[in-house]
Amino acid sequence: MDGPLISVVMPTYNNGRYIKKAIESVFCQAVSLELIVINDASLDDTIEVIAEYQAREDFIFINNEGNLGVAKSRNIGVQRARGEFVAFLDADDWWAEDKLKLQLEAIDKTGAVLCSTAREIVTPNGNLTGKVIGVKEHITYQMMLYQNWLNCSAVLVRSAVIKEFPMQHDKSHEDYITWMRILAKYKVAAGINEPLLKYRLSENGKSGSKFQSAKMMYQAYRHLGFGYVKAMFYFCAYAINGIRKYYLN
Repeated sequence: MDGPLISVVMPTYNNGRYIKKAIESVFCQAVSLELIVINDASLDDTIEVIAEYQAREDFIFINNEGNLGVAKSRNIGVQRARGEFVAFLDADDWWAEDKLKLQLEAIDKTGAVLCSTAREIVTPNGNLTGKVIGVKEHITYQMMLYQNWLNCSAVLVRSAVIKEFPMQHDKSHEDYITWMRILAKYKVAAGINEPLLKYRLSENGKSGSKFQSAKMMYQAYRHLGFGYVKAMFYFCAYAINGIRKYYLN
C-alpha cells in the first residue's frame, strides 16, 4: 500500500514537558504509521520540543491558529489521516512498544472496527503506580452505559468509521459519545486486557477534577438523547463503577 497502515492523532495543549515521551512511544511501534500532531495554540515550548521531528516523512505537524479544543483538534487530525486505521494518543500519555501490533491482530481476529487496551495509571510526574484499569475482551453498547471501558489514548479504530462519527461536544466526554455512536451501529469493540497504555493522571486536564468529570459524564448521556431520569440512572451506575475502578480494586 502507498500510505501508512495507521495514522496516530495526537492533540496537544501545553504539554511540552511530556510530549517527547509520547512521540517516542509512537515511533517505537513495529507497524507502518504516520504521526499527526495538532498543536492547539500551546503557550509553552511545545513547538521547540518537537522541532527535531519536523524533517521526518512520517511526522505531520498542524498548528491551530487559535485554541479549538480537543474534539475539534482530533477531528482535524482524523481528516488529515491517510491510514486504514486511526489511533489516538494524548500528548501526556505513552504506549508500550507492541501496542499497535497486538491491536491489529485483535481486530483481524475478531472483525471488530475498534479495539482498546487496559491501562496502567501513572502519577503526574511520570512514575508508574502498578495500578491497572482492565478491559473486557468484548465490549458492547450496553456495557458502556454503565462504565466507559474505552480510554481514548488506548483506542485503535478503522479510519472510515471514525470519519463517520467525528467527535463533538468538547465540554462533555466527547470520546465516550463517539464510542457509543460507533457501538450503536457496529455492536462490538475488542479489548486487550494488558496495560499497553501508560495513562498519566493530570490535575490540569479537563477531566482532572472528579466533580467536573462527573458533570461531563451526565452531559454525555444527555447528548446521547437520554431523558433526565434515564441519564441520572446511568450516571449513578457510572459513579458507583468509577469508585470501584479507581479506589476499590
